[in-house]
Amino acid sequence: MTTTAKAYAAPAAGEPLAPIEIERRDVGANDVRIDIEFAGICHSDIHTVNGDWGPQPFPVVPGHEIVGRVVEAGADVTKHKVGDRVGVGCMVNSCGECDNCKAGDEQYCRQGMIGTYAATDVDGTTTQGGYSTHVVVDADYVLSIPEGLDPAAATPLLCAGITTYSPLKHWNAGPGKRVAVVGLGGLGHLAVKIAAALGAEVTVLSQSLKKQEDGLRLGASHYYATSDPDTFSALANSFDLIINTVSAKIDVSAYLGLLDRNGAMVNVGAPGEPLDINVFSLLTNRRTYAGSMIGGIPETQEMLNFCAEHNIGSEIEIISADKVNEAYERVLASDVRYRFVIDASTLA
Repeated sequence: MTTTAKAYAAPAAGEPLAPIEIERRDVGANDVRIDIEFAGICHSDIHTVNGDWGPQPFPVVPGHEIVGRVVEAGADVTKHKVGDRVGVGCMVNSCGECDNCKAGDEQYCRQGMIGTYAATDVDGTTTQGGYSTHVVVDADYVLSIPEGLDPAAATPLLCAGITTYSPLKHWNAGPGKRVAVVGLGGLGHLAVKIAAALGAEVTVLSQSLKKQEDGLRLGASHYYATSDPDTFSALANSFDLIINTVSAKIDVSAYLGLLDRNGAMVNVGAPGEPLDINVFSLLTNRRTYAGSMIGGIPETQEMLNFCAEHNIGSEIEIISADKVNEAYERVLASDVRYRFVIDASTLA
């Protein structure tokens, strides 16, 4: 038995999203059905439906930042109960048996994690995401939303929050560490908030100074414009960690020059084209250039609890579902501060 959900989907690459009805599976023994309250719009959604990351199984219902209420729980579910406010992030399953999964790093599953949308699920069907009225998900991949978090502002934490929290924790951001955040957008503004809450000294590196007031308000101590070539000479050897959040091509070697001895630059933005690097930028000061992708289920729950403790939510603009195409255009024009969230009640 299946149920029908109302949703917004991209019918083909580059085409506007439009209303659609999709089938959701019946609730299995370890599943929960979630009535969706809010769904975040991530730049990854736009990359996917535009075909920037290769062919997709259209029609695609995007959305991997989902918050809602449990309305049905399978017989074997003990972690969540009807009425609980919960979240779903970028994955809805993994093999659960490889060393990475067993270590709580399901995002790096050796068999490949199953994404919340545009992926092949365990039953062979294509997963469809959160721009919809409800979803059925394996309970092991469902997060608890702490009471202290505003549900709408918490929604982007399921992707943007964990995408920035994970590398900040892995590379030991904290007191005495100098952290630079490249880009003050959907990812970057949360990186600033989280790094500051961890106790690091935070600097924003942005194209211009137009968001400087925001950056300082969000927790940065310093703010520089990367369009000014003097920035790169003035800040040479200044940082222990750089988190690059932008999804566009940058001069990686120039940014590596900002790292001090043993410093690391971590890419969390995912541009659609390759990035060039001068290896001598790494050899100097024994620098590291790395990447990081979301986080596992245990770390994502840890992040949500941390954000509740420190009163961290995303800066959001709530929209109705029929404004999603306009929102995509505004994201591409950098005309949002800092994340769009769809009110899923407008789908009904």
